[in-house]
Amino acid sequence: MEYVRRDITGPDGSYPVEGYVDPPFLPLVDAFCANFAAGIELGASVAVVRDGKVVADLWGGYADASRQRRWRHDTIVNMMSVSKGVSAICIFLLVERGLLDPQRPVADYWPEFAVNGKAEITLAQVLDHRAGLPWVTGAQRGDAYDQDRIAAAIARQAPLFPPGDAPAYHVLTQGYILAEVVRRVTGKTLGSFYRDEIAAPLHIDYTIGLREADLDRCATFELPPQAGILKALLDPDSPEGVYWAQLAEGERFNSTAFRTAEIPSANGHGNARAVARLYGMLANGGELDGIRIMRPETIDQLRAERHNLQDRIRPRHYHQASGVVRNSPPVAYMGPNPGAFGHQGAGGAIGFGDPENGIGFAYGMNYYSPGGEAERRAPLVDAAYAALR
Repeated sequence: MEYVRRDITGPDGSYPVEGYVDPPFLPLVDAFCANFAAGIELGASVAVVRDGKVVADLWGGYADASRQRRWRHDTIVNMMSVSKGVSAICIFLLVERGLLDPQRPVADYWPEFAVNGKAEITLAQVLDHRAGLPWVTGAQRGDAYDQDRIAAAIARQAPLFPPGDAPAYHVLTQGYILAEVVRRVTGKTLGSFYRDEIAAPLHIDYTIGLREADLDRCATFELPPQAGILKALLDPDSPEGVYWAQLAEGERFNSTAFRTAEIPSANGHGNARAVARLYGMLANGGELDGIRIMRPETIDQLRAERHNLQDRIRPRHYHQASGVVRNSPPVAYMGPNPGAFGHQGAGGAIGFGDPENGIGFAYGMNYYSPGGEAERRAPLVDAAYAALR
């Protein structure tokens, strides 16, 4: 790969951009730099893996709004719901090992879950957002960082909508439920299972639950005043605020408590290179660097479409698979292949795999887009695919 370095002038200053690319992917450098020149980026990284090899690895800008810290090769950032896809990969690794069956009730693994009308809710319904439990009731501010407390609250509550009916996006609850199931069958937290079984063997720099040693290289997640999610954080009783009501007052996704907790639907921290390698492994039949993590037939089961329905709360729909989504433009645009799969994160991040083209792609950033994720992300995806022609 070739080293590239550019200094981009944007509306409010200069941004350093650097990284490595194979020559066919030089247009991706141009697309990445264009976001900084347009003033719609603060700090970010983008990466592409093809046939198991990194072919583009770019980073640039700043890790904080004051621009005192440059975004470096090893900078990590909260990629929000990108972690839903990572959690699903963990679940299907356990499916492959015969420890879980998506069609079985959650209560088979977590007996306390069975009360108040939840006895028949299946693991598959949790994975495709049709468990009827889109937010937690009966928990307090600050409980979001404590799996024991939040799991106990979920176990007590009744479904908010009929299980198996129209999907209602499980913003945080999907991850908490999956984490409890993983803990019941392995004795490990979801974050530690992922680290031991996937991240460590493949040297993937993406973590659910940061260690203290990694805090200093974490970019600050910046929420502009007009961001809808900021309004939700400020008003936990609002229609959007109920999803985040168990976070501590004043949380902006940057506290040490948030970063070091395991919130498997929303707080995986890493960079584009790490997530592209993870999906590159899946796109490469479950193998990376000579290490097999998952069988191809398990990957096919993970990405098989479960439904294509409009969410009952949010006016959007996904080609929903099991914990991951299939290519669903414009919300989760993954290029020309409808069989590509992965997960986007609130504000703009995404990670996906495309087995038909052998591609793993990821993009992560620290400036939350108030609604224009596609204007930053889509040109990067298009530039990556243009290099394949």
